[in-house]
Amino acid sequence: MAENTSPEASSSQPPLFLEVFCEVSGKEYRFTTGTKAKFAVSVINRKLGLLKSRVVFIEAVKEGEEPISFGDDASLVSYGDGWKLKAMVDADFAETERNNLPQPFPSVTSMGSKDPPTYTKYTKPEIGEQSLKYIGRIFFAFVLMFILGGIFTVALENLPRVILLFQNSSPM
Repeated sequence: MAENTSPEASSSQPPLFLEVFCEVSGKEYRFTTGTKAKFAVSVINRKLGLLKSRVVFIEAVKEGEEPISFGDDASLVSYGDGWKLKAMVDADFAETERNNLPQPFPSVTSMGSKDPPTYTKYTKPEIGEQSLKYIGRIFFAFVLMFILGGIFTVALENLPRVILLFQNSSPM
């Protein structure tokens, strides 16, 4: 069978990617159809850097139509001719800048790679200085529990002797 490479056949197939226009950078970012909106926002914000306004969500817009907003877990789709995907910026960014820190997204490592996975500047390795401090504190708490348990055990074993000592020394 021969492959049909005519323009009519390629126009009937859905696009392999979607373009999201960002007004802050003036660029279009490409994503595969079905990409989660939260991931797309995270990628765009990461490429914008910390000094520019933050993208909050993505909308599909068409002149004369009500815009369609994509939630975090919504998949990006194309609504056809005239519809464009736009990255929407937070209007009150100056007040919410501290709360809008970039969120990390899982890095994709190839299955055949022999190199260990690299960590981005926003993620920490599982075993580090904080983990060792935490384990040390737990160990110290167990030691204190055993010491207190030993003290109470010795005190309870000697309690009858102490009671007898006070009863014998008190005048009747």
